[in-house]
Amino acid sequence: MSSLTLRAEGGAPAEEVWLRYITPGRWPSWSPQIRAVRGTGERLAPGVRGEVVSLFGITAAFTVESVDEPRWCWAWRVRLGPARLRLLHEVARRPGGSATTLRIEGPAVLVAAYAGPARWALGRLVRP
Repeated sequence: MSSLTLRAEGGAPAEEVWLRYITPGRWPSWSPQIRAVRGTGERLAPGVRGEVVSLFGITAAFTVESVDEPRWCWAWRVRLGPARLRLLHEVARRPGGSATTLRIEGPAVLVAAYAGPARWALGRLVRP
């Protein structure tokens, strides 16, 4: 198992960044590797299951482990065949905007492969 923590800061208000995270229907607007999200409600909650459809049509199943609204953090597990990742997200206020942190846990090759697209998405997430 390997892990990697990514961070991004931007001018979007932290409240807006949090809403972009917990509203799965909004994920494709800031995460360019996601084309669609299926099987979820309007907001994330512990136990919610669904599928993320990638830009290339590849589908990955996910389960939300936890959502802590007051602390603006949440965690989920993503599975693509035998490959599994655990992703932990957090949002914080910063002067003039917000910051987000993503911890990726899983096999080293998957963590490394996902780091580039995740870094790009995080930058877009915190952009106004």
